Amino acid sequence: MSVPRVAQDVHFRRGDPRDDATMDHPDGASLLLVNQHYAPDVAATGQCLADLAEYLVDVGYHVDVLAGHARYDAGQVEAPAREIRNGVHVRRVATTHFGRRTHLGRVVDYASFYLAVLARLLFGPRYDGVVFLTTPPLIALVGRIARALRGQRYGIWSMDLHPEAEIAAGMLAKRSLAGRMLASLDARAYRGADFVVDLGAYMRDRVLQKGVSIAKSHTVNIWGGRLELPPSNGANPLTRRLGLEDRFVVMYSGNAGIVHDFGAIFEAMRQLRDDPKIFFLFVGDGPRRREVEAFARRECVHNFAYHDYFPRDFLRYSLSIADVHLISLRSQFVGISVPSKLYGAMASARPILFVGPDRCETADAIRDVRCGVVIDPSEAGDAVAGRKIAEVLQGWADVRSAREELGARARCAYVERYDHRLSCSAFESIVRSAWGAPSRVEQDAACIEVRPNSLLAPRGSTRS
Repeated sequence: MSVPRVAQDVHFRRGDPRDDATMDHPDGASLLLVNQHYAPDVAATGQCLADLAEYLVDVGYHVDVLAGHARYDAGQVEAPAREIRNGVHVRRVATTHFGRRTHLGRVVDYASFYLAVLARLLFGPRYDGVVFLTTPPLIALVGRIARALRGQRYGIWSMDLHPEAEIAAGMLAKRSLAGRMLASLDARAYRGADFVVDLGAYMRDRVLQKGVSIAKSHTVNIWGGRLELPPSNGANPLTRRLGLEDRFVVMYSGNAGIVHDFGAIFEAMRQLRDDPKIFFLFVGDGPRRREVEAFARRECVHNFAYHDYFPRDFLRYSLSIADVHLISLRSQFVGISVPSKLYGAMASARPILFVGPDRCETADAIRDVRCGVVIDPSEAGDAVAGRKIAEVLQGWADVRSAREELGARARCAYVERYDHRLSCSAFESIVRSAWGAPSRVEQDAACIEVRPNSLLAPRGSTRS
């Protein structure tokens, strides 16, 4: 079987805009981006926000970021309270830092961040626009208050939905007083925004159910990192460090959280625990890490390891350790959460095995691109799904050319559709349309060349 060539990357035809003397901040184009996490924190929302903020600086905006000092996992980010990071003015406010391992600790961290952001918006400088992400939950409600009291304009980048996530997780009853009150407050915050950016068609449906008008609703693909260079297909220093040169590595990379489904994956790990070739590698952290590690110990799964996050500079090597990437999502979270893991996996030119609902953004993208397999545990239960997972993994382990073809398709899709600059450009156009901020994107668009690859079928709707 002939193996398709991996697509070329997006190329800039002239120097970095930051080196262009004409790229000074225009007067009046001031933005504040608000999220509890920001680089160098490992949180995916913080990393994507840093990519967007730096892109906006490159095309001419003055960008401030208001973030917390707490780390995504626990502790504090090793970064100053104030800094200019790649042209972005970052302020990290003091908050509690209990981390995500307990619900109470998370709530306390959230509350302290709410108060700090509210004080900044009520008593600090006004901006042409404020963009809120969705960590912590309902943080955009602060924007609604600032709009009422100071006329501050704001938009929302909906990385996930609340209180829908808490209801789906069983932490909050939908018809309870608290559930109805939080849903009402969140809907008011969404309706008061100048725009709402969602991550896909299923999430957009839920956003519209909050009462957001179609004219204010926009979809922009999330991304998995700045993986602009070709994936590492040669010697990988991390593979050697971990002693995995002769293993078929099945990787789960990123957060292991309440939105993820591990039942069928556990069944597959149990069935393949004596396979001398296959190795399950988890990289990252999250509230369910202990559950995963406890399962491996209890079931004597020795072809398994769990490693902390690697620095982002190592991301292209980390993701390239894998021979296949695992992604999961619980069916209750369709339209509430969209795993960004998909796009980093695509960038690494590896096939993707998605364990989750057959109808969601991730499943639709994999089928559209034809870069992997979707297995829905809800159709026949975890035991049957686990056997299917094991069969797929053993098949890919035996046929290298099959997985290389799937990986090549994934890489092409990343380059042509999911490169972070394409999404950042789309986001900037939404900001410009809503707030009329000056921009140099049209000029800089001539600097970007995307080389198409015939591997991908013409892009069409993934919804029927």
